[in-house]
Amino acid sequence: MSVDQTRDLQQEEVKDDYSFDKVPVEKRKMGWFSITNITFGIATAIFYFQTGSVMALQYGAMNAIISAIYAIVIAGVLGTVIACLSAKSGMNVNLMSRQGFGYIGASLTSLIYASNFIMYCAFEGMILVSAVHAFFPEIPLWLLIIVFGSIVIPLNWFGIKQLDKLQKWSLPIFFIFLIAVIAVAANMPSQYDGQFWAYMPEGVQIGGTALLLCIGMQHGIMGLTALIASDYARYLKPKDIKLGSVMIGFIPQIFCFGVMGLLGIWFGVRLAESNPGVYIVTILGLGGVVFTMLTQLRINVTNIYSASLSLSNFFENVFHFKPDRRFWVVVAGVVSMALMLGGILDYLGSAMTFQGVLLMAWAAILVTDALVVKKLLNNGPNEYEARQEKLYKWNPIGVAPLITSSVLGTIAALGYMGTFLQNTATFFAAVLALLLTVAIAVYTKGRYYSKESEDGAVKREKSA
Repeated sequence: MSVDQTRDLQQEEVKDDYSFDKVPVEKRKMGWFSITNITFGIATAIFYFQTGSVMALQYGAMNAIISAIYAIVIAGVLGTVIACLSAKSGMNVNLMSRQGFGYIGASLTSLIYASNFIMYCAFEGMILVSAVHAFFPEIPLWLLIIVFGSIVIPLNWFGIKQLDKLQKWSLPIFFIFLIAVIAVAANMPSQYDGQFWAYMPEGVQIGGTALLLCIGMQHGIMGLTALIASDYARYLKPKDIKLGSVMIGFIPQIFCFGVMGLLGIWFGVRLAESNPGVYIVTILGLGGVVFTMLTQLRINVTNIYSASLSLSNFFENVFHFKPDRRFWVVVAGVVSMALMLGGILDYLGSAMTFQGVLLMAWAAILVTDALVVKKLLNNGPNEYEARQEKLYKWNPIGVAPLITSSVLGTIAALGYMGTFLQNTATFFAAVLALLLTVAIAVYTKGRYYSKESEDGAVKREKSA
């Protein structure tokens, strides 16, 4: 292939990111296996080891296991519905939100979404940095942060096709390392004498507050794993939508919370350590460094990709600023490095709780709007619209529930509404968002979905 042909292909790949509009039907050419493979970049993140280990050591292994089952079911259902909506419309959740929130209102969700991916990029990056630093303690942490924080930028340069290639060749290597780390750990002396699922810290029981705290931690990542499916499902072949929606939306959740989370519980109890960046290096030595590097780069290229799409949407909606997506790849990478240098990992629990409130409220609004308001109540257009000239700046159906449920959910999470709601703040926010979405949709009669839908609402009122 000539230099000119290579340049043309790369330019076409960048253009095919569709940051500002739906993917045309003729461009939806990816099979469900390829897209599911990309989403496995998320599912194979060592971050799930960390959450499993932390929950098991702090709140007991069985509480962590029960919360993982809950996460699989809820995130799997949400992910499947959102993947299906995305595949049918050719849009990710940022673009789908423009109609239900208004094109300025949707900028709120885009900013929330981008900030979450950047934050998780920092969390994942710190796990990698911890692993390398554990094996090479003479290298300064700040230098490792800059080096590994920068690597994900060129890996994201050419969009989804580059991501597909990276995830395909690296997945078999990941499984080889995973089997090796399990085998070696199984032959190491355990720090706990009993079966790992029976581990329970002193004074902690199965259920109650400990279980609710585990579920609260799961909520912080559940919303993200459900929503992120849309960034890739929009490229799905139309003939693959039914099977593909399940494979893209549900199967990765089983691996995230069921396989990786369960292994995190096992590793944490067996080795009495919650940081996988430390215990994987303890188990495999230099091989553990390579394994951690592989998994964290796999997840962080998807984090940066989704963050760049969301930042593109936010700045286009609010400021009409439309640089190339690569510009936002660099911005997201630099901000994540700044968070790592600021010690973001020290705030893991709090960050996951508050992110869970925002993301689960947003996911609840999207699913309720699509399945209840539009399908069941027939109170809005069936086709998604993302063009600004066709939309209002604000749609109360999405904006009011998001703001109200997020504010009240955050107040609950801070403990101002009692212990029970503090421990169930994310669930409380999601249910509140669901109810408010339906109530406001009925009250407004779908008037603010688009300028055409307002005309339809006026005609319905006149005919009535």
